[in-house]
Amino acid sequence: MGVHDAPAWLVPAFTRNVAEAGGTAPAEQVRRTAEDLLERWTRPDRHFHNLKHLVDVLARVDELDEEAHHPALVRLAAWYHGAVFDSAERKAYANKGGEDEAASAVLAREQLTELGVPERQVQRISDLVSALVRHTPDPHDGDCAVLCDADLAMLATEPQRYKAYLQDVRAEYAHLPVEDYVRARVRILHKLLARPSLFVSPLAQAWEEPARQNVSAELQRLEKEIAKIEAARAQETVDGDTDASAAAAHAGQERASDG
Repeated sequence: MGVHDAPAWLVPAFTRNVAEAGGTAPAEQVRRTAEDLLERWTRPDRHFHNLKHLVDVLARVDELDEEAHHPALVRLAAWYHGAVFDSAERKAYANKGGEDEAASAVLAREQLTELGVPERQVQRISDLVSALVRHTPDPHDGDCAVLCDADLAMLATEPQRYKAYLQDVRAEYAHLPVEDYVRARVRILHKLLARPSLFVSPLAQAWEEPARQNVSAELQRLEKEIAKIEAARAQETVDGDTDASAAAAHAGQERASDG
């Protein structure tokens, strides 16, 4: 999905949210900012964290917006939460992957300030974006809970869609060796399952069981994959030792014959 394929409602929705947040910039300036964000979300290195993901998160916010105190600010935070993305190897996948929430929060501050959004609102949106670094919202902060839950909602999708999600995430990190990626993914899944609850807002509680089922099933598959990798490595070691012993024995026989 490229910029030109973006749903027609996205730019008007962004414009409306900026106005609801108190923005005073002309409509044309707001439109250009929205288009800049869409261009960021549609860059070719994004396979999962792309425009479709943005649309999905916004749709989930719509499902949960009764829990939010300031839905427009939550939606603007959703627009910015992964606006800066880099899946390069220097990014530690196990530490959240390519979404750079800190840089995205800075971008939100810069662009929304330019659009005339009041400082208090800008700070709140920036804080919401930054909160996704840990994904552990205060249950009493409805806005933060809604954004975090909307971002994790993919975990609760039907198995086939979850499988497609996994393929897209792997494609973003195709440059990582299989074992490195699998081990990093396993660490992430263990952290998720160790949480008392994956979702915080009351309306998202229905997602808890299917999400845990998906994550648990994936973890079982990956742990089996690691076991196979380790078994293959152990066999290579045995084969190498056997070859070395055979070579040494052969060399010893040749020396004995020469003597």
